[in-house]
Amino acid sequence: MKKIKQIACIIGAVLLAGIYLLALIFSITDHSQAKSWLSAAIYATIAVPVLLYAFLLITKALDRKHHDEDPS
Repeated sequence: MKKIKQIACIIGAVLLAGIYLLALIFSITDHSQAKSWLSAAIYATIAVPVLLYAFLLITKALDRKHHDEDPS
């Protein structure tokens, strides 16, 4: 279970870094979509950690339920 949590956190960090990088590149090059990417980066800054936290809560609850059902 620990491996799944680590993978999810790494994916979230890479996703955020990629969105920040794209927003920065589009802003520097004065691309027409720069404002949209900045909005996406701001949204992702809030949404990705919240979704990761929800995922971790669900995995914790399922792991606890699995241990409660298996009395070995």
